[in-house]
Amino acid sequence: MTPRGRFLVGLAAVLGAAAGLIALRQILVVRDPLDRLAHVAAGERTDYRGSWYFPRAGPYVLGFESPAGEAILDVDGRAVARGRGQVSARAVFPDGARRLRFLAPPGARLLWHPPGRRGPLEYVPPSSLSALPPERAAFDAWAGTSPIDGLIAALLAALGAAAALVGARAALRRVEPRVWVGAGLVFALALGVRLVDLGGAGQTWDEDVNWSAGRNYVTNWLALDFRPSSWQWNFEHPPITKLAAGIAAQWSDGYGPARALSAALVGAACALLVAIGRRLFSLRVGLLAGTIAALSPHLIAHGKIVGHEAMAVFLWTAAVLAATAVHDGTSDASEPAGRRRLTIRFAVIGALVGAAVFSRFANLLCAPLVAAIVLLGDRPGRRGRTFLLGMAVVPAVAVLVGLLSWPRLWTSPFHHLDQAWGVLSSLHGEEPFLGEVTSRPSALLYFPAYLLATAPLGIAIGGALFLARAAARRERGALVVGLWLTIPLLVAFSPVRQDGVRYIIPSLIAMALACAAGIDGLISWLGQKIGPRRETVAFAAASAALSVYLAVACWRVHPYYLDYYGEPVGGPAGAARKLRFEVGWWGEGIADAVDYINRHAPVGARVHRGCVRPSHLTWLRGDLWAGEVARPNRADWILVYEPWRRCPLPADAELVHRVTAQGAVLAEVYRRPRALPGGSRSK
Repeated sequence: MTPRGRFLVGLAAVLGAAAGLIALRQILVVRDPLDRLAHVAAGERTDYRGSWYFPRAGPYVLGFESPAGEAILDVDGRAVARGRGQVSARAVFPDGARRLRFLAPPGARLLWHPPGRRGPLEYVPPSSLSALPPERAAFDAWAGTSPIDGLIAALLAALGAAAALVGARAALRRVEPRVWVGAGLVFALALGVRLVDLGGAGQTWDEDVNWSAGRNYVTNWLALDFRPSSWQWNFEHPPITKLAAGIAAQWSDGYGPARALSAALVGAACALLVAIGRRLFSLRVGLLAGTIAALSPHLIAHGKIVGHEAMAVFLWTAAVLAATAVHDGTSDASEPAGRRRLTIRFAVIGALVGAAVFSRFANLLCAPLVAAIVLLGDRPGRRGRTFLLGMAVVPAVAVLVGLLSWPRLWTSPFHHLDQAWGVLSSLHGEEPFLGEVTSRPSALLYFPAYLLATAPLGIAIGGALFLARAAARRERGALVVGLWLTIPLLVAFSPVRQDGVRYIIPSLIAMALACAAGIDGLISWLGQKIGPRRETVAFAAASAALSVYLAVACWRVHPYYLDYYGEPVGGPAGAARKLRFEVGWWGEGIADAVDYINRHAPVGARVHRGCVRPSHLTWLRGDLWAGEVARPNRADWILVYEPWRRCPLPADAELVHRVTAQGAVLAEVYRRPRALPGGSRSK
């Protein structure tokens, strides 16, 4: 059989297996969660009755989508929402099974947010509903989840990954065994570091947005639901990251499985860095670079949360590796067989770039990086033909990936992209930067300043050594690393100058590689004086010293890695003291402060949480929601986050608990009129 024939047979087998899994899902899963309820016809509407399981006490956002007419939602005898279209309301309920009545026309579906989530409302899973009244209904540990959907979605993802590995088997066979071993060790280190105390920093602001939208998107795909109204959730961001998070979200009402997936993605990127270092410099550079990335505080931080950053780190790293290997064995690219191999490799790069762009629009900057790497690796006489072929293949495949993954673009694609950009381009909130609180930080200074401020001193020194090496040797590898380090910084000229290194996270991987190459350059220079054997020992000693230093830096700031700053700016405390940089990232520390209130506040206590923005991360004890007050002078307990923001504290408010990251205050708890004994979680 010809290669083309084998490809077509393999493609048919993959598509057939995927269709079989989708068909199996239609058999095993209730297609409409409302079918789990008792129901009778009531004219043009249906009267649904039964129980709705609420996993915890607190404020719920309950509602529905009813495009065909008016619907009425009643919970525990309380009229919660009424209307047509998408309707929702906030109400406080205790945990447990609640009595439900839903009078709705055809096509309606229930929506909700349990306490602690915001943003796109979630579809209510069938496991949260029962046809029996609350006193007779039984809900098991899987209530609020969709494990069968999770299993089938995971099998579909595994099927795609297996097909990709089979297609890449020739390239994988060319990898040296020692590179496999090194990459495996780095992956184990990176994954282990991120899985330890996975949720220790608490929930971050955007985790629920990605998680909830992703859960809905996976449900849509498995149900083959391509209605435009089903793809409106968090439409300002493309879907790839959310789809990945949504697979993990089917398994749990919490964020643990999705966070573990982020840990695996960043761990895989660290492992790929071993191969990139081997190709650009040497195996020892690759091993050290992977280790540095595995132990870099902000790369650890973004490997522990449900965000776009972990996927960006993985896809940029994979695209760079594919670009460095695109010319392997294609010296005869002018011949049909050589052009065919080059076309296939460009298609792989296009798929990676497309997945990156349709994870986050800022990842469009990955395209010029891989284009530069491809052209740098080609012979001067062939670069024109290579460029034309790449421009014909890579953008087409990238756009195809986006269209296949995002049904929202199947109708009015330009209008929907314009809507997404309209949300993204809106002005963000204020934050400290270089001594002032601003929503318009300098385009030229913002990201370079954050890149340097968040770099541990050891990595910064390695970066300086890299500059010396690049000036002395003028290697292609140094140019590749330089481009990888600087191209993500061009996002400064978009409207998203915010959130520190979040939008330039690929630069952190390049910085790890630059640091390793810089240390290697210094040791190689010393080796000319001390001999090759001592040079090997010296490199091992330098690598061990740097690894220990990074491990200590991570231990000192644990679990608040997002708030890490390097020694040159005085660490987190120095960054916060004069409003140099933002401290109190994405809600880190709120969970610890809320836990203190939950443990010490008596029943009936009045709590003020208005000094926390956004306040949905405050998972207060169930009974405390009834005592929530809007003004701090009426509260018994006051929760403060990001103390650089003004919070009008009463004169008799007394500090009883403080959460810090290496001396920088993240959150505080005050009590009136007298203090309680208590400690602080301090790092």
